[in-house]
Amino acid sequence: MASRFDKNYTEKGYLMKYAKLPLHSSLKSQVLQFYIALRGIEPKIWRRIQVPLDYNFWDLHVAIQDAMGWQDYHLHHFEIKGKGKGKEVRIGIPDFEGSGELPEVFPGWEIAVIAYFNALGVEAVYEYDYGDGWLHTVKLEGYIFREKGIKYPICIDGKNACPPEDCGGVDGYYNLIQVLSDPNHEDYEDMTIWAGKDWDPKQFDPARLTFDNSYKRWEHAFLDRK
Repeated sequence: MASRFDKNYTEKGYLMKYAKLPLHSSLKSQVLQFYIALRGIEPKIWRRIQVPLDYNFWDLHVAIQDAMGWQDYHLHHFEIKGKGKGKEVRIGIPDFEGSGELPEVFPGWEIAVIAYFNALGVEAVYEYDYGDGWLHTVKLEGYIFREKGIKYPICIDGKNACPPEDCGGVDGYYNLIQVLSDPNHEDYEDMTIWAGKDWDPKQFDPARLTFDNSYKRWEHAFLDRK
């Protein structure tokens, strides 16, 4: 079925257009609060973040990556329906070749977050790294007034460290924890070096987080490499 993004496929390649939602002055004083939790792992790895109301889905993706502790090495998409929407859609990084062999993914940098996170309690599944298959629940918790002097996005709470990149998904993560808990395990030294000697699965401090400029990351990912 044709979508409004079909126009992005041109003879010169995929048309890249980063869009920000123009906000009425009455809305500029608000931010969105999200709860993010990684599925399939106990004790739960989770974060609570606040982001500007004018964010698009690429911006939200970058904020989730930075808050969780991922390195943004892999593909991603959100699966979301939104209140009153007819069907669930995928939003993230599209198939730039337009082969039609994969489920359609709409470009996140063209879609405002509040177009689908359009009511409190709306949830999405955010998948990162199709190989390891990390699934996150992303839930809109609130519309919050900005605090004076605060630069958004911010992470206000959370628990437990993000798994190391490319550790093999949920099963690989549990295997890593098992090995690191046993200094006598034959793979203990190798796994310690691979994960990093300072990596602690129980460690998380939101005060130490920094957030990248999402537009600059988009430029670097898609425009600088053309």
